[in-house]
Amino acid sequence: MGRAAPSGTSAADPVLERRRNVVLNGDSIELMRRMERDSVDFILTDPPYLVSYRGRDGRQVCNDDNARWLRPSVNQMHRVLKPGSFAISFYGWNRIDLFAEAWKAAGFRMVGHIVFRKSYASASRFLRYEHECAYLLAKGDVTPPERAIPDVIDMPYSGNRLHPTQKPVAALLTLVEVFCPAGGLVLDPFCGSGSSLVAARDLGREWIGMDIDPGHAATAARRLSSLHEERAAG
Repeated sequence: MGRAAPSGTSAADPVLERRRNVVLNGDSIELMRRMERDSVDFILTDPPYLVSYRGRDGRQVCNDDNARWLRPSVNQMHRVLKPGSFAISFYGWNRIDLFAEAWKAAGFRMVGHIVFRKSYASASRFLRYEHECAYLLAKGDVTPPERAIPDVIDMPYSGNRLHPTQKPVAALLTLVEVFCPAGGLVLDPFCGSGSSLVAARDLGREWIGMDIDPGHAATAARRLSSLHEERAAG
């Protein structure tokens, strides 16, 4: 997961520039600073929601208790994304002010909103919370996709076996297929268990994942090294 880092952009790292289809363990802000500007075709990511999440089993999400990393991370995502390209970011609905401010300050335009409908409630208080949500973000002038997809997508339960907020691959495949060109590069700077990367791999895209947690980075790397299809799995 990302965290705050000093301002400024480091020179691109030639070694990192040549790396594809890899999971990197480290601060995603610093790792993205080492990437070339305008080098990524699509970003699909599920960052911390800034809600100090704790699962029923006690697992937590790194850096979910602070927003220091948010703006530096979004700035770097905008820098490495190619002009005329899209990013999709999940977010915490009750922290939308912080996410929206960061996206707009970096230069992203909010061009669509996606609701992921769950068949269960992840929590229940004032309401039964039965959905996740993400914004479709654009860098510069973008061309609408040839096939418009619904803004409500079913999200089967992943079981959260590999990560406390694990997203199911099945809910991400259409996003990669529609918003990343064939053969393009997908970046996930908060890759967790690697669901977005599995979707990219299964659709023939290249991918780069990053996670600050060494355990999650190792899990994602093992998962991506498998040759088995995981489309039905979370």
